[in-house]
Amino acid sequence: MFLVFKVFLDFIFHLCLDQCIMSEVRLFKAPLSMVYECDRSGDEKFLREFNSILPGDEDALGAWLKRAKSRGETKESDQVLLTLVIELHRKIDALSDYIKNEHKQYLPLKESADIDEIGFTHIKISEDKFTKDEIYYARIVMPIFPKRNLSLYLRAQDERLAKIENMHEEDEADWNAYVTARERVMIRELRANS
Repeated sequence: MFLVFKVFLDFIFHLCLDQCIMSEVRLFKAPLSMVYECDRSGDEKFLREFNSILPGDEDALGAWLKRAKSRGETKESDQVLLTLVIELHRKIDALSDYIKNEHKQYLPLKESADIDEIGFTHIKISEDKFTKDEIYYARIVMPIFPKRNLSLYLRAQDERLAKIENMHEEDEADWNAYVTARERVMIRELRANS
């Protein structure tokens, strides 16, 4: 009985959180751009690419390093030096792929837009390009270390604002860290201008 009551309370809490408390979206300026396409019919090609752009799959070296750290194999290493050597290895791999003309092919998406503002759950683009309530598949090149593509699904709330509907868990952590960094930049700018 207690479990049913707890589930009910969780449901009410999240309903209030979504509908009542969080009705105002907090957004922060961000110099990003994205490519996207409307996905009215839940196209399999978008889902296949979405599932192929996993942080661990795109960055095998990073996944290896994470596993080595979790096993404690890097305790005796200088973490900064290790990270720099890994990044150097990535650059050599990228050069090798470029020379062999072997780079990852992404789906050509029909639309592109500059992102004006971002939030933890929303994206606002610079032009009126969305259609309300449509679902969009999108890719954003994230300016994080290491630089990589982030794939996500959006639901348009109006012509410029979209809510993030689906994102990989690891991408969500990187996204939230980036949004937090943009929030800090905004706070510093506000303090400097006051």
